[in-house]
Amino acid sequence: MAFQGFSLAGKTALVTGSARGIGRGIALGLAQAGASVAVLDRPEMAGPARAVRDEIEALGSSARIYELDVTRTAEIGPTVDRIVHDFGALDILVNCAGAGVNLTVFEVTEEAWDRNVALNLKASFFFAQAAARHMATRKTGRIINVASTHALIAVPYGAPYVASKGGIVSMTRSLAMELVRHGINVNAIAPGPVNTPLMRQYDAEAGRTEADILRDMQNRVPLGRRLEIDELVGAVIYLASPAASATVGHVLVVDGGQTIQ
Repeated sequence: MAFQGFSLAGKTALVTGSARGIGRGIALGLAQAGASVAVLDRPEMAGPARAVRDEIEALGSSARIYELDVTRTAEIGPTVDRIVHDFGALDILVNCAGAGVNLTVFEVTEEAWDRNVALNLKASFFFAQAAARHMATRKTGRIINVASTHALIAVPYGAPYVASKGGIVSMTRSLAMELVRHGINVNAIAPGPVNTPLMRQYDAEAGRTEADILRDMQNRVPLGRRLEIDELVGAVIYLASPAASATVGHVLVVDGGQTIQ
């Protein structure tokens, strides 16, 4: 069997949470690899979503915007149906929408727990379910979930987030086992610390200086720094491409060596 390469020409991808941050980087990377992209984010992110759409079109790929708060579970199926109708097919789903939480075990409320798990884990499952229904009819598809190294190592202050990302890892393996017989490969990436706008906002709110961040990264990450968003994109393109035809249920860690210590 000849190597089929990394091109995504002719494919359609849906990236949740793609108006900014990691989702934006992934959406642009998939477009650079040749995919058409459904840009999906919350209604209040309409401005940044339009900017991403324009960037994708400038790359020569097609894009459309879909406004959805992914915790509105009942709207996930109809939204995916609309994407399939608009593009003619859905080949790739990247479940990227999510957020962290920085609370001690004594500060976590039921509402904070439910909100974080609903955003990071529950929505990812129901997007995967809706996408798989379409992919299974064509016997082909890729589902890529965004987990975290926090699912693989012990960290304090954020039990709901850690639990949701641990759930992503287990869910990925379960879905992979079930869906591979339908021609659908399910995998995940597990990013380490990434230099995102949201992370920089958290830094500012906590009063962390550049020197504080550098010292922390040098202590925790062999690479000695946070990852840039672009450094995650190749992993997603690989998992979405023909090159990953036999990669099933894998969690691809991209963390600058954080988890090898």
